[in-house]
This record gives sequence, structure tokens and C-alpha cells, in this order.
Amino acid sequence: MRFLVVGAGALGGYFGGRLLEAGRDLTFLLRPRRAAQIAKTGLVVQSPFGNLQLPSPPHVLAEDIRAPFDVVVVGSKAYDLDATMASFAPAVGPDTVILPLLNGMSHIDRLAERFGSERVLGGLCMISATLDDEGRVLHLNDMHGLAFGERAGGRSARVDAIAAQFAGAKFDATLSGNISQDMWEKWVFIASAAGLTSLMRASIGDIASAGGRDVALAIFDECCAIAAHNGFAPRPAAVERGRAMMTAPGSPMTASMYKDIVRGAPIEADHIVGDLLGRAPAALSSSVPSVLRTAYVHLKAYEARRAREAA
Repeated sequence: MRFLVVGAGALGGYFGGRLLEAGRDLTFLLRPRRAAQIAKTGLVVQSPFGNLQLPSPPHVLAEDIRAPFDVVVVGSKAYDLDATMASFAPAVGPDTVILPLLNGMSHIDRLAERFGSERVLGGLCMISATLDDEGRVLHLNDMHGLAFGERAGGRSARVDAIAAQFAGAKFDATLSGNISQDMWEKWVFIASAAGLTSLMRASIGDIASAGGRDVALAIFDECCAIAAHNGFAPRPAAVERGRAMMTAPGSPMTASMYKDIVRGAPIEADHIVGDLLGRAPAALSSSVPSVLRTAYVHLKAYEARRAREAA
């Protein structure tokens, strides 16, 4: 089975590197700048689960793709998805499967519209990782999970084949029989954490110490209600875990969106928060106050200011 991993950033570099480490047939699709960097330093991963250095990982530029791959793994940011789809389109053949690892849900529709719904699996990952200034992948926590499955549920020969390839690689791979539910539950938490920590410009622990537990629970419960309205009410374990993480005293956790704001980078305001808000029932979306809507306006104001300053 031939894998094409789109990009060798924090996510692609980590999971792709682990699959190469396990001897899988994998190629990275790189932009010229990243290709030059990896040619110079190799792919370097620093992780609590063991460091990895691959001097010359297989890679290709978009214009050099000559044949389809069996599986295309996509972990780009949502605001880059159109360009990303164009870059890997030559790698998609009649039997190619696309495994996206983006947060939220609207990317599924965009991928399905471009390549056909039957080619697009559901997927998510649970990891905190980043690239440092030298292009090394830094794995920052003790989670490195990847879940995937048929969006309609159940099993199939193709997801079983992917599971067999993932087995033995140094990350936690889960073939889910209900990946759409899993994706919604992650979306609820990501939107809550991104909205709260970006709005407050603070960590979960600092918000809790400021007496903001009720605000944290309000945004989380609002996101849960939206998921329920769309037929994906978070399961009790996910609710319990999410409420605990959103209010944990002393927690240093901030969402990656907050980190992007701090460094003046683009953010996924519409894809993560705006799209969820747009799926709210009328009674909820018109409620006052709505913590989620306040957070969304805050994020859009950041985007407007960033665009103005760049003009």
C-alpha cells in the first residue's frame, strides 16, 4: 500500500515519520522550501516516545507526481485546503482513499465535492506537536493517537487494509466504527477550547483561577447543544472528560488557535468556530449572551485587524 502524506509539518512529519520508521511505503508531498530544508537536515522528530531522524525521507513535489497513490493523508490547515487539494489531485486515482486529519467537518464536504464522497474517509488525530525554527518536529505531550474509519460507520476492506499498515507503527491507531461521532466530539472540545482561550488570552488554569469556571462550562455546553441538534450529542464519557479539561485548576493548556493569534498567524476561525455556530438551532444562536458567538466575533476582529495591517 502506497501512502502519500501531504506535507511534513507537525502532524504529517510525525505520523509519516513513524510510518517510515515502521518500514511502510510512504512519500511526502512537499513544497520546495520544506523539501530544501529536509534535504539539508533530514526529517527530525523529537518525542517522549523516542526520537527519530530520517536523513533522506522519500518526497515529491506536486509537479512531479506521475501515478496515483493508494492513500493520501491530508493534515493541512483549513484555510490552505483549496491549494492543498490542487497539489495532490494528480495523486488521486480511481481507487485512491483520502484520509483527512483536519478539525471540524466542512473540509469533508469540500474534499467530497472535489474528489467524490466515496473516496473520503473520516479521521482525526490527538497530538500536540509543532515545528521549531530549524524544521524539527517537536512532540509536546504524551498523546499520539490517530483514529479513522468509514464515515457511514462499520468496517470495510480498505479501512482494514489501512489498519494493518498502521499496526506496528509507533503511534496509537484506532479503526473506529463511528468516526463521525468521534469527529464531532473532538470538534466540540476544540471549538470550546479555541474560543475560550483565544477570547480570554489565557490558559485554562488561569481562567479557572480568575473565577471563570462558569464561562468555560457555558461555551462547552453550548457546543455540546449544537452537536446534539445535528444528531451527534457527545457521549457521557466525552462530556465528562471535556468539562473536566475545560475547568482544570492549574492547567497550562491553550488551544493552538490562541498560539497562532499570539504569533500573528492565520487562524481557522470560520472552519472551527464559525461553522459550528452556523449549525446552531435558532433558539440557541439567538440567545444572549452566547459565549461562542462572542468568541467568534473576537476571532473575526483579529482577522480583520491582521488583514488591515498586512495591506
